[in-house]
Amino acid sequence: MRKENYYTSVDGKKIFYREWTCENPKGLVQIVHGMAESTDRYNALAEFLNSKGYIVFGDDHRGHGKTDNCSGYSKGNMFFKTLSDVSILSSLMKNKYKLPLVILGHSYGSFLTQAYIERYGDKIEGAILGGSAMMDGGIVSAGKVVASLACMIGRKKKPAKLLATMSFGAYNKKFTEGTFISSLPEECEIYANHPDCGFILSNNFYRYFFNGLKTLYREENYRRIDKTKPIMLISGANDPVGDMGQSVERLFEFYTQTVGVESVEKVIYEGVRHEYFNDTSKEKSFEAVEDFLNGIIDG
Repeated sequence: MRKENYYTSVDGKKIFYREWTCENPKGLVQIVHGMAESTDRYNALAEFLNSKGYIVFGDDHRGHGKTDNCSGYSKGNMFFKTLSDVSILSSLMKNKYKLPLVILGHSYGSFLTQAYIERYGDKIEGAILGGSAMMDGGIVSAGKVVASLACMIGRKKKPAKLLATMSFGAYNKKFTEGTFISSLPEECEIYANHPDCGFILSNNFYRYFFNGLKTLYREENYRRIDKTKPIMLISGANDPVGDMGQSVERLFEFYTQTVGVESVEKVIYEGVRHEYFNDTSKEKSFEAVEDFLNGIIDG
């Protein structure tokens, strides 16, 4: 059963969330959605996991979905305030159900999840990073400068068209057919027609997004990661966000070698683009997620 409601964050802001419940649950899965989309996009995955005994829930992030009517803007530090929102919802659901929790972040949500396991890892038993990357190159510094300058000249609420072109536009240029979202035309059309998808985020969003990325791989932050809790990396081999798998490999090496996480699983699907759960790998990816969850929850 799908439910919708709001909760109040630390600054008093009302945050919208969805919750998919099932009978006799054995665990919780928290969805942390991507950029320019909402938790509504995860209905099929949630229903699948419900059938396997998992309650699923997730918020619509600041600037997104029903929290901010896809405005792309919210005041203040949108990255770390959103991270706080995610953590609060974790606590609310853990207190409600008294069940173990695994967090699943996709794309932008995967970077929030990378930050989450550095700061709130005690709340979860494991993490899934989908459509992710090790985002630490010059593009991060350049993006931060561009967004910060735009905010300085009074454009923080305005859509960051230049940065959207630099990211989404650049990703789509890698393909002669369809978009970077999926290799399946019908899935690209569903995304394009979804009311919560494809809007341009504000300069304020990008300013704090790039600033947040720059904190992820600092030793004072990653040394707080609990090395005993498993991580799963799941991506398409043709996902430009993960640099066609290369940046996913770097992220794998970061967690296994630099951080020293004891169990890091890596699943990369050939021929698949950014949304592995909306591509030819849909069923396989659902099953892979279930197997990872069962390995944690069932022991």
